[in-house]
Amino acid sequence: MSWIGRLLLVTLFTVTTATWHSGALGDEGAKGGIVDGFAVNHLPSGIGSSVSDFSYEWGGVAFSSRVWERDLGEEGHRVDLSVAVLRGERLRDLAGLRDFLAEYHERDLATWRLTPFSHGSDPGLITEGQAFWSVAPGLAVSVRLDPARFDLPELTATALGVVPTA
Repeated sequence: MSWIGRLLLVTLFTVTTATWHSGALGDEGAKGGIVDGFAVNHLPSGIGSSVSDFSYEWGGVAFSSRVWERDLGEEGHRVDLSVAVLRGERLRDLAGLRDFLAEYHERDLATWRLTPFSHGSDPGLITEGQAFWSVAPGLAVSVRLDPARFDLPELTATALGVVPTA
């Protein structure tokens, strides 16, 4: 299935069967807030103000995510940032997470340019527009930031600002 088909399928699934909270997040979303047990403590300057939460499942992995979008007027909306907490048996370690995300995003592991990234003591990988790390067997976090607007240091700062709550 093409990435467009997968996007349409995930979007349809998300809108029809998932939990979706849009605009009701108020100050919590504007300040980052909590996403499935993880505090989002750093938001890039100029991030979109439309904030939505989604919960869905794909490939045996449950996603809880928060998305920040900009209103582009007649051109629609554009996602600036998404923070997702992933839970599932396939995410046994960083290699399992990498393999799952390659499948989910339809990336070829042979050409996907990933660089080791450390989130405290948690091993991770970073590439243009995305950082992800394995927190524990079955638990991972992914941060995606629009690479056309934000550079790698901003992605790194945003990812490092996502930390487990007590």
